[in-house]
Order: sequence, then C-alpha cells, then structure tokens
Amino acid sequence: MKIRLIYFLGWSLIPLLMYSSDVFAQLTFALIGKTKNDSFYEQSFKGCQAFSRTTADLNCIYDGADDYQDVRTQVLIVKEYINRGVDGLLISTTDSSFLVSGALKLAQQKGIPVITFDSDLLKEHHAYRLAYVGTNNFDFGVALGQAAKQFKRQDPQPICIQSGHQTTPNLNKRIQGVRHALSGKKEGKLDGSSGWIEYDRCPLYTMGRRDDSLSQLLTILDYKQPPIFLAVAGFAQFNPEYLTKLLPYKKRIKEENIAIISADTEQIQLTALSNNLSSINIGQKPYEMGKLSAELLYRYVKSGTKPEKSEHYLDFHYCNQKNVATCTVNY
Repeated sequence: MKIRLIYFLGWSLIPLLMYSSDVFAQLTFALIGKTKNDSFYEQSFKGCQAFSRTTADLNCIYDGADDYQDVRTQVLIVKEYINRGVDGLLISTTDSSFLVSGALKLAQQKGIPVITFDSDLLKEHHAYRLAYVGTNNFDFGVALGQAAKQFKRQDPQPICIQSGHQTTPNLNKRIQGVRHALSGKKEGKLDGSSGWIEYDRCPLYTMGRRDDSLSQLLTILDYKQPPIFLAVAGFAQFNPEYLTKLLPYKKRIKEENIAIISADTEQIQLTALSNNLSSINIGQKPYEMGKLSAELLYRYVKSGTKPEKSEHYLDFHYCNQKNVATCTVNY
C-alpha cells in the first residue's frame, strides 16, 4: 500500500512541478534611458510594466545614468545587465558608436536581443537591434521648426537651438528637421539666406544637465533682443527651478515678445505652459514607447517572432496655453 502511494504521489507531482516551473520562470527586460531621473523615461518604464501585467512571466527593471547624458555610464550600465543575463534590453541611445562597440556587440554575442526606443542607433548599426519604437525624429524636428514660424518678427529671424549631447542620434535628427522646416536644407547652420539665422554660439549643448540647460536659457533671454529659443528636448523645463526663474519673463512671453518652444509635454512642462512660462510644447508618447517596445521584445523572446517593421513610429501632439488641460495624458 505504501509503495503504491509513493508511486502515485511521485507521478502526480510531475505535472505540478512542470506547472510550477512555468509559473515561476521569469523573463527580465531592462529598460535603460539616457538618464534615470527623468519623468520621460519613467513613463516609458511604466509602459513596460503595463505590458508585463498582461503576462505571467515578465519583469521590467529600470536604470540609466543618474544625472545627465553620460555615454560612458550608459555603456557600463548596459554591460552590467548583459553580464547579469537579462533576457532583453530596451535602450534609448545616447551615442550609437560608443554603445555598439562598448556593449551591444557583447549583447549580440550572448544572444540578448535589443529594441531601441526614443533614440535609435545610427543606420549603420541597425544590425545590433531588432527594431526602433518612438517618434520619427526628423518629422518631430520639422514640427518644432514649423511652430517657430508664428513668432517670426525679423528678416532674418534669429533662432537658438538647444540640444543635449552632440552625438545623440534622435536629437541630431530633430535639429536637421528644424533646419529643413526653416530653410529646406537638413545640414548646416541657418545662415540668414532663408530668412532665418542661428546665433553663432548655437546650437547650445547641455549634456542633459538641468542646471546648465536653465542657465543657457536665462542667458539667451537676457539679451536685448532674444532670439526664438527652441529646445529639441525638455532640458531646462525639467529643472524644478524653471517656474520661479522664468517668472520675470512671464509678461513678455505672454505678449510674444519672447518665444520659448520646447519638445516634450511632461507634467512639469505643462504647468509652465499653463502659467504662460512657455510658448508651445510638442509632445511625444513615452508610455506607449515602453509598452510597445516590451511587447515586441516579448514576442521575439517567447516565439522568435521578429517585429514586422524596422521602425515603429508613434505620433506626437501639440500643446499651448489654450489646450494645455486636454492636449495629452501623463502616466
């Protein structure tokens, strides 16, 4: 009787153990932004988590350079997760060449798939990622440039573009788009021949440092005749002191004697816009970027199904003082 019972229990435990290993087997995706303390990438992480809740076996973790767009730190962080043996990587690229040589070649050797979001690898490096999910950054730049046209008061009209890191692919595409919208050309600084001219010291590069970003903006606004200020990412507006530091310029912004156009529509930026401390914000969909990136990567890891397209473009939206309460949703 005892023998039969043991025999029965032994066989009955096999499907239970098989089921348990299925339930407790966890896939881990690491979502790595250009910077970690950034609500944009935090929203992307929330999108990854939202998709993970639709599965029984996916865990999303979040990381990035602590304070600014540091290409070396990003590579070190990516390598750390590769060596930990994560099942997939979702990365917003700061420097394509440095990221590929420093980390993504290793990821490919170890069979760890990569999807880029927000900022893609350069075209010559596409073999190191499955797909890109995010904004068409050239078109986004064109939209920012078109927005500047309503503030043109001179001929040529001075404009100053603010960017992050000089090598960041998505930001460089946006600068190309801005210049194309205002001159019909992608390359070369605006020289006045199209009715638009860039200040000699612009574009301004911030490395994503918020204090530097705000300081650059305030310096420009203190010129006797400030140029149109156009930021291709949130930068200065992510600084918690932005609201108080811009208060002295509120009247001039409201009267359109000063124009501040910025990419992104994070909540802190919408607060500034609603208080007439910004002119126009054009926003993206970071939450959806994280969610779709995780879904595409999950399908590949689970079934080998590659994304149907190399680029999955999401649309963008326009926010101004009139529609600021309804123009977007932040998560």
